[in-house]
Amino acid sequence: MQEKATIARPYARAAFEQAREEKKFKDWSAMLHSLAGVAADPLMRRVMKSPKVTGDQLHGIVVEVCGKTLSASGANFAKVVIAAGRLDVMPQIHTQYEQMRARQEGTADVRVTTAYELEEPQQKRIAEVMKKRLGKDVGISAEVDKAIIGGVIIRAGDSVIDASLRGRLRQLGNEFAK
Repeated sequence: MQEKATIARPYARAAFEQAREEKKFKDWSAMLHSLAGVAADPLMRRVMKSPKVTGDQLHGIVVEVCGKTLSASGANFAKVVIAAGRLDVMPQIHTQYEQMRARQEGTADVRVTTAYELEEPQQKRIAEVMKKRLGKDVGISAEVDKAIIGGVIIRAGDSVIDASLRGRLRQLGNEFAK
C-alpha cells in the first residue's frame, strides 16, 4: 500500500498545483473523485488490464464515463496518468490531493466508521470534539461497517481512534496470546 502512496504523490501534487493555478480546488476535487471512482470500478479494472485496449482507447472510455465532470485540464491530467499506466492509483491520488487541499484551506477531513448510521446530533458532536482536538474546522464523512460490531473508528489524516468493539476484542485477544 505504501508503494501506491509513493507513486501517487507526484500526481497529486501536480493536480494540486494545477487547481491552485486555476483557482478551482473544488472542481478538481470533483474531477479526481470521479476519476477515482472510475478507476476503482471492478469492470473498469478489467478493461485497464486488457492488452487489447490501448492507452488512447482507455482515455476515451474514462473521459466518456466521467462526462462533464472533467474540464479540458482534467481530461489532460487523466491522459497523463493513463499514459504512465497509473490509473490504478487514482484513488490514492484523490486522497492525497484532498489532504493537500485541507491543509491549504485549514480544514481536516475526518472519516467516522460506525456499526450503525450516525444521526445528525452525533455527527455534530464528533465534529466539535475533533475540531477542538485538531484545532481546525472539520468535515465529517460517515460510513457504516457492521463488522465493527459497535462503537466508532475515527480517522483524521494519519491518526486513528479505534473505540470499536471489534478493536477492543482484538486488543483483548492480543493480551491473552501473550
